[in-house]
Amino acid sequence: MTLLFIGDIVGRPGRDIVTRGVRTLARRYAADLVVANGENAAAGAGITRENADEIFKAGVHVITGGNHIWDKREAIEFIEREPRLVRPANYPDGTPGRGSVLVDAADGTKVGIISLMGRVFLSTLDDPFTTATREIGALRAAGARVILMDFHAETTSEKIALSWWLDGQLTAVIGTHTHVQTADERVLPGGTACLTDAGMTGPHDGVIGMDRQGVIARFRTGMPIRFEPASGDVRLHGALVKADPETGRAIAIERVAVTSEMVNAWAREQA
Repeated sequence: MTLLFIGDIVGRPGRDIVTRGVRTLARRYAADLVVANGENAAAGAGITRENADEIFKAGVHVITGGNHIWDKREAIEFIEREPRLVRPANYPDGTPGRGSVLVDAADGTKVGIISLMGRVFLSTLDDPFTTATREIGALRAAGARVILMDFHAETTSEKIALSWWLDGQLTAVIGTHTHVQTADERVLPGGTACLTDAGMTGPHDGVIGMDRQGVIARFRTGMPIRFEPASGDVRLHGALVKADPETGRAIAIERVAVTSEMVNAWAREQA
C-alpha cells in the first residue's frame, strides 16, 4: 500500500494547491491514503473549521497538527467533534481532541495516524518517546497494521532520535515544523521509514511561507511586525511511503516536491 503525506499547508496558497492537486497526485502515485499537516492553513498560523472542511473536501483523509493548532480559537471547539483532525498526542490529559486516529485506507488496510510534538525549543509537553509508545500500543490493539506518525519538532536530532527509538514499531516517522524539506529519507533496519522534514506546501518566494519583507524587517529591527503569507512560487512538498500491509514494515520512502505547473500538467494528462 502507499501513503501520501503532505508537509505543512501554509495559508491560502497552500490550500489552493492542495485543492487542485491532491486527487491528481493520489492518482499519479496510486496513494491509498492521504495525510496532511494543516496547523498553518489559516493565513499561516492555526486552522479554522472552514479550512479543515476545504482540505478534507480536496481529498485529504487526516489532518495533523502542531504548536499552532490552537492559534484560531474555534479549533478548541470543533477539534472535539472532528476525529480526522488530530492534535499532538503529548498534550496533557483533558486537552480537547485526540492525538491519534484509526482509518481505513482505500485498499482496506487499517491505518493509524499519530500526531506528536517535540520538546526542544517548543512548549514543554509530555515526553514524546513515552507518548509514542503508548499511542502505538493503543492503535495496534485497535487493529492498525500500518502506522504513520507526524513528528512536529524543531531539531533534527530529536526527530532522528525518536525514529531510531521507534524503529520496527511503526511504519513511518515523518517530521514537520521547519518548513524546509530535508534530503535524509531512508528506511531504518527495523522497517520504519523516516524523513526529518517533509517540507512546506505553499509559497516559496518568502521566508518559510511568510512575506519576506516583514520577516526581514523583524530580523533587522527586532520590532513586532505582523507577518502575512507570501504568494508566489507555490509548491507542494511531502513524502510517499510504500508499506507492506501485512507486516506494517515500510518498503520505500521518497520525497515529493511538485510545483503548481507540474500539478496543472498532470491534471491535464489525467483529464
